[in-house]
Amino acid sequence: MSGARLGRVLVLAAAASLVLGACAGGGGGTSTGGDASTVKIGFMGDLTGENSAIVIPPRNGAKMAIAEYNAKNPKTKIELVEYDSQGKPDQATSLIAKAVGTDKIVGLIGPAFSGESKAIGAQLEENKIPSVSPSATNPGLAKNSWKYWHRVVANDDDQGPGIAEFLVKAKSPKKAFVLSDDQEYSVGLADAVAKSFQGKSVTVETDKFAKDASDYSSTVSKVKAANPDVIVFGGYYAQAGRLLKQLRDGGVTATFASGDGSLDAQLISGAGAAAAEGAVLGCPCLIPTADVTGALKTFADSYKKSANADPAIYATEGYDAATAFIKAVEGGNTTGEKINEFLKSINFEGVSKPIKFKENGEPEANSIFVYQVKGGVLKLLGPSAEAKLEG
Repeated sequence: MSGARLGRVLVLAAAASLVLGACAGGGGGTSTGGDASTVKIGFMGDLTGENSAIVIPPRNGAKMAIAEYNAKNPKTKIELVEYDSQGKPDQATSLIAKAVGTDKIVGLIGPAFSGESKAIGAQLEENKIPSVSPSATNPGLAKNSWKYWHRVVANDDDQGPGIAEFLVKAKSPKKAFVLSDDQEYSVGLADAVAKSFQGKSVTVETDKFAKDASDYSSTVSKVKAANPDVIVFGGYYAQAGRLLKQLRDGGVTATFASGDGSLDAQLISGAGAAAAEGAVLGCPCLIPTADVTGALKTFADSYKKSANADPAIYATEGYDAATAFIKAVEGGNTTGEKINEFLKSINFEGVSKPIKFKENGEPEANSIFVYQVKGGVLKLLGPSAEAKLEG
């Protein structure tokens, strides 16, 4: 073999060795770069769809938490990989296959909505990928015997009664009309509200319409004929805004209420300021307002600097969900199984609430807060047990 040829062989062998070394470093969601390894944590939710305003704040909160952690130059850094499901269960199913099979994530913040959470829960379980949702509230999610599933938000069996009991205290209704569309979250919340009203001796009528419907005239006619004292819709703001506008245009003046899925300024823009005025929103979330102090003010100031926006719904919960994963990685846990084992005993003071999980993945803390549309903006009235309607 000539010297020149031997040189070329040695160069090729060295190149091949480098390629193989690089491939070996990327397995299992962990890659090596300099002195630090990196693990991938996913975030899944509606980032561009019609209800994305509910999901962008927790995404921003998660990004901020991870950026703060990485800035400390830890031994193991975290890469946040985003998956835009647009809130669609079928889209979430295909995305999680990529997240697990190609991207090799070791944990997932989300999914944000209940329907997509139900759709991919079994896949996460099968692949031993722990998830922590900042915002999925359907009660049934905790009844699947999943060991890798968690959430940092109270479920609709807490939220529904919280809303109903507040309305009973505030309005003393004799008759209520409870509405939903056909989405997993909407149906679950509406059912929880209806059952709570019935337990308080309030007469309840119900109706359901398709998620993608735009004409609610049939529902409006039923509500108007029933002449209820209060109306509760268990869905998202995109549908709630259209529904509320058509109810008011149809001459229905009863107090309108909804849950966390409608807690966004786009409820007001969708319905119109006049139609939305006085609407009541319940949420298992605490949104930092201008007058907060202490840790909430520190969070609000940092969030505004990071996201170039004021904190909104589930921003604090997104931060806390990410922090749960951060604490696991700080403890030297870099595989799905080890992270999940760590989450079983995690206990820390989050921004939104103390973060500790029950055996079924539910959070220990479950406070419900009440907001009201006043003067065209959302105003925090306080915890449901203490809040009082204005006007």
